[in-house]
Amino acid sequence: MATSDAPDALEARLAHLQGTDAEAFMELLFREFYRPLGSVIQRVIKDKEATEDLLQDVFLRVWNGRDTLTISTTYRAYLYRAALNAALRYQERGKRQVAWDDAPPTAAPRVDNALHALYQREAEDSVEAALELLPPQCRVVFTMSRYEEMSYQEIADTLEISPKTVENQMGKALRIMRQQLSGLLKNLYSFLL
Repeated sequence: MATSDAPDALEARLAHLQGTDAEAFMELLFREFYRPLGSVIQRVIKDKEATEDLLQDVFLRVWNGRDTLTISTTYRAYLYRAALNAALRYQERGKRQVAWDDAPPTAAPRVDNALHALYQREAEDSVEAALELLPPQCRVVFTMSRYEEMSYQEIADTLEISPKTVENQMGKALRIMRQQLSGLLKNLYSFLL
């Protein structure tokens, strides 16, 4: 979160504002969660304009239901789940699916007297392509763990799944990533020698 407030203090402020000042409640939600939720959605659908639309939809749904909104977990978990569901629904409708055949090649990058920066960019592209091959739920769990540095328990709470499911999804993600990036790792080792 982008706030200096501790997570519990933020949750308490949100709970208080929800019942007393709807506009301040929404402003705080928006300020604290817009970027992190955008990151979650962007990792699933890879379309910046669609991400913005889905973010607006998530916040609009909260605004429209603010009087009856009941949070049984935390605001963070609720919003992450809402953002993930919005991204998965969007993807299921077929508006932004990447077919396996259309995915960028995952072959190891060429090193024809290339500069280090060029090789690094190719490596980043290979990692991004490997991420694209992960199933949606697996990709979300992987990115929450590796990019957002959330613990398995935090991911489980946020996605409302068991920690064992998180562990299984991470194992699957790591197997796929390792398989897809094996050529890259061999070439990187050769390049460094």
